[in-house]
Amino acid sequence: MYIEELTEGDFGGGGGGGGRGRGGKGESSIAGIHGGKVVLLDAKRAVVGVGARVLFYPTLLYNVVRNKIQSDFRWWDEVDQFLLLGAVPFPSDVPHLKQLGVCGVVTLNEPYETLVPTSLYLDHGIEHLMIPTRDYLFAPSIGDICRAVDFIHENASRGKTTYVHCKAGRGRSTTIVLCYLVQHRQMTPSAAYQYVRLSRPRVLLASSQWQAVQEYYRLMVKKSGRSSCLDNPIVKSPAIVTTRNLVAFDDSSFVVVSESDLDGYDGGVGPCNIGNSIWAELSLAYRVQFASQAALARLSCFWLRCQTNREILLTDKVGRESCSLEADQLGSGHPCLLQGMVVKL
Repeated sequence: MYIEELTEGDFGGGGGGGGRGRGGKGESSIAGIHGGKVVLLDAKRAVVGVGARVLFYPTLLYNVVRNKIQSDFRWWDEVDQFLLLGAVPFPSDVPHLKQLGVCGVVTLNEPYETLVPTSLYLDHGIEHLMIPTRDYLFAPSIGDICRAVDFIHENASRGKTTYVHCKAGRGRSTTIVLCYLVQHRQMTPSAAYQYVRLSRPRVLLASSQWQAVQEYYRLMVKKSGRSSCLDNPIVKSPAIVTTRNLVAFDDSSFVVVSESDLDGYDGGVGPCNIGNSIWAELSLAYRVQFASQAALARLSCFWLRCQTNREILLTDKVGRESCSLEADQLGSGHPCLLQGMVVKL
């Protein structure tokens, strides 16, 4: 508040000595404010650091016991292709990780939390990236996140698995994994978090860690324009098919859909081509609809012609039968006429 109340006159003009005196007081106040924040932050880091050291082995023992007695409390989980997320490994876990295809390890632990030296990883042909980050309330810096994400992506592009871990595989390591997913799997932070929870339900981020993911997403994904193609799919409007004069048509009105016409309509089209795929399917649907309507109209005309011919035949037949009947009636009703014809013969 005191900084906002300072004016231009407070730093100069109106008596050099007095201005310098007041300006010096303001500068000392500003330095005091910033210095107080730095001291408070350092004090917070120191207190959390002491608590983390005290709680490290008890919480590690707690996790080991739960891993032994609960089958669903796994030490690590495969959260994506070529990506494992889990707790701090022991030296005996290194050969097992190698058997799983792990060729890189990202460690978010501080030195006192790290149980496997880099030399042991190198002996098994595993690269080791160390990003020391304080536990509980702290998150890696944006620069460290970029290093870890590039490390994971480089291994994945070569078909190699990376193991990302902190102490319990819940907060610091999850921060790195989420940043990797939002950049290289085109996910939003919330979608990436839910995606990871499907494989490892106990992940949990502190507020500073979640803010780091959001900041990374804003800087590295949104500003670089790497948003997913599914966010704004392009769908073309289908052309309007005129069906006003369906009765007057010829054989050329039929549209025959052959197998060659279906070439290119690949069901496995990627997200970026979804608009073209939908347009192709709509075009095919309209063509089939037009062909079916034309065929129906042709059948209707054929049916009408058959009905007309049938009525004509029935009328002619009825006329002939009525004439024959009338002649019979005349012959049977007037025998003299018949006798007269006989006399003349």
